[in-house]
Amino acid sequence: MKKTPVYLIMLISGLTFSCSNQKKIIEKEISQKIENPTNKVVLSSEIVWEKLNPVRGDKSPQAGTIWGDRKGTAPTGFLAKFVDGFSSPPHIHNVTYRAVVIKGKIHNDDPKAENMWMQSGSFWTQPQGESHITSAKGKENIALVEIDNGPYLVKPPSEAFDNGERPVNIDASNIVWLTADKTNWVSSKSKAAISFLWESKESNGEKGLFVKLPKGFKGKIKSDGNILHSVVIQGEMNYKMPETKETKKLDAGSYFGATDKAIHKVSNSSESEIIIYIRTNGNIWIN
Repeated sequence: MKKTPVYLIMLISGLTFSCSNQKKIIEKEISQKIENPTNKVVLSSEIVWEKLNPVRGDKSPQAGTIWGDRKGTAPTGFLAKFVDGFSSPPHIHNVTYRAVVIKGKIHNDDPKAENMWMQSGSFWTQPQGESHITSAKGKENIALVEIDNGPYLVKPPSEAFDNGERPVNIDASNIVWLTADKTNWVSSKSKAAISFLWESKESNGEKGLFVKLPKGFKGKIKSDGNILHSVVIQGEMNYKMPETKETKKLDAGSYFGATDKAIHKVSNSSESEIIIYIRTNGNIWIN
């Protein structure tokens, strides 16, 4: 399957999100004192793992829920972990999912397609009802998977159907990054960048994006929605808890979020850039 040519679409979407007065609106709404912070952090070491597909027994990948409940009906984000050399049989899912490679290399495509190994920072979608396989190659292979509603089920290809959606595969090398001269979501002093990945057609206005924080970054990610789910994809980030003032180290696979407008004080003291995946129904501002 050929990679979907979405680069121009992503760029246009990013510019659409970034209206001229957005910077002033976000700063005005978020910069005021927040009386009761809802900031939450889950370290990768705190993830509870279980079988993703219990029917396969020991051959099943592992799954660790971060938010929601993949066995219920709520929007959910979970980590999926695959052993080196893993390759699933052809199958379908009852729901569409989106995914981001965190570690290792992952192939997700039609059963007869040639291997197209996606590296860390790559993004793909898998429409419900479409037969596909998933394979993994590497010492440690982990992906973030999110669904808009559950439960998340695995079914045989004999139940395949076409719901009209088409899959998207974007390798990390093809991500389009927008800096301060292209979007009002970041300040020029931050030297951060954003890549807009998707936006819901529903009225809740949820969207998914990547945020890239350069080496030496020390600042804030401000959010004004009542949904914010964030997962570290690459690098190691220092996160300062607003109430206890404790600083926690969030490595790849760690999570931070909020259920109301929030200010997230973060820094990058590592030797490499940090990439974060964010799902929100509001705006964010990085400075």
